[in-house]
Amino acid sequence: MRFLAVLFLCFLIIACNEEVVVKPAAKLRLEYPKNNYKKVAIDCPFSFKMNTNATLDTTDGCNLDVDYPDMKATVYLTYQSIKNNNIDSLLYDAQKLTYDHTIKANSILEQPRVDSINKVYGMFYMIDGNAATQSQFYVTDSINHFITGSLYFKAKPNFDSIYPAAMYLREDIRVLMETMEWK
Repeated sequence: MRFLAVLFLCFLIIACNEEVVVKPAAKLRLEYPKNNYKKVAIDCPFSFKMNTNATLDTTDGCNLDVDYPDMKATVYLTYQSIKNNNIDSLLYDAQKLTYDHTIKANSILEQPRVDSINKVYGMFYMIDGNAATQSQFYVTDSINHFITGSLYFKAKPNFDSIYPAAMYLREDIRVLMETMEWK
C-alpha cells in the first residue's frame, strides 16, 4: 500500500512539471478586398457603380444579378417601369417584401435616400437576425423607373456567421444606390 502511495506521488510530481498556459480565446478574422467601384455599362434605362470584385449577370432584360462568388452572395436587382401611375402598388410591394422578414428578423433599420439633383429616391433596409435576406432596398424617380434589390447568401441564414460579409455588402449597396443615374 505504501508502495502505491509513493508511486502515485512520483507520478503526480512528474506530471506537474509543465506550467499551464491559458490561451486567449480565438476569434474569427475575415478580411475582404478593398472596395473599388466601376460604372456599369448596360443597355438599360439606368446605370450605377458596382464593386470590381463582383460580376454582373443579366437574367431577364434589365433584371440584374450582382454576384459575389467569393462570399457566395448575390444582390438581385429587379427593374420595373412605372405605368398608369402604379407607383403606390410598387412601393407597397417593396415594403411588404421587406417586412415579411419580421418573423425571423431581430430588427429592421430604415435609411431613406433622397437625391433631388439626380431624381433618385428610395429606402435602404438593413435586416438584422436570421432572416433570409440581410439587406433590401428600392430606388425610383417617382415618374418612370422603379428598381428593387435584395441581398441573399447561398447559405442557411445564421446572422452571427455572415455578419462580416453582410456589413461589407451593405456598403456596396449604399454605393449602388448613391451612384444610381437614370438615362
